[in-house]
Amino acid sequence: MSFGFTNPAYSFYERLLKREVLAGDVVGHVAIIQDGNRRYARQRGLSKILGHSLGANTSEMVADWCLELGIKHLTLYAFSTENFARDEMEKRYLFELIKNKFIELNNSEKIHGNRIRVRAIGRIEMLPADLQEEIGRTEAATRDYERMYLNVALAYGGQRELVDAAQALARQVKAGKIRAQDVNEDLIAMHLYPQDGMPVPKVDLIIRTGGETRTSNFLPWQANGNECAAYFCSPYWPDFRNIDFLRAIRVAQTRASSQ
Repeated sequence: MSFGFTNPAYSFYERLLKREVLAGDVVGHVAIIQDGNRRYARQRGLSKILGHSLGANTSEMVADWCLELGIKHLTLYAFSTENFARDEMEKRYLFELIKNKFIELNNSEKIHGNRIRVRAIGRIEMLPADLQEEIGRTEAATRDYERMYLNVALAYGGQRELVDAAQALARQVKAGKIRAQDVNEDLIAMHLYPQDGMPVPKVDLIIRTGGETRTSNFLPWQANGNECAAYFCSPYWPDFRNIDFLRAIRVAQTRASSQ
């Protein structure tokens, strides 16, 4: 059965799910692989550009849903290192779209009113200079906030993150700043992205949309070390609904209660 957003049955089911989730334990960190923007557009005869724009709107809604449920950390996989292989026109549009979203975040009453800290994680130096500047402005403007953390993974690759952390630790050992035997899980975490003194915490739930059933090199240290729940669903990212999100949260809560 297909539920539309104005369908009374959908609204009832959504309220039922939300009550159930709110009655359970709060999920601390949700990470999402936002998959399917291009396939969504192709199936509807739309441009890839419009698909990405519609997907960005979904990202905003998910942040609102996290606020409603008291989720403290949300990490969105927005652009991977592999995405640099896409055609130049699509990349230019994506970078411009992401830059404009960071500008909106910086000027958002919702961000500042709810004290949401916005951070980019990944090899930010690989991004265009104007995008890097907007990221820096937004990060600086929200640096002192702590109610919720919105992490945007850009130019991100999980294996590369581990390599960068290992190299940073090796340099410190060579310089005599730390001893090799001092390296432990906490110290490694401090050298993962974004290396700002507040590491991305262990992940409780990874969501992937678009019908794929793999985690694509996303937060391997933070997710695998925590044996987090994984929720794979068929809707493309622009079609992702609140009931899909609530179902995913319920899966994470069920897993946590059974451990």
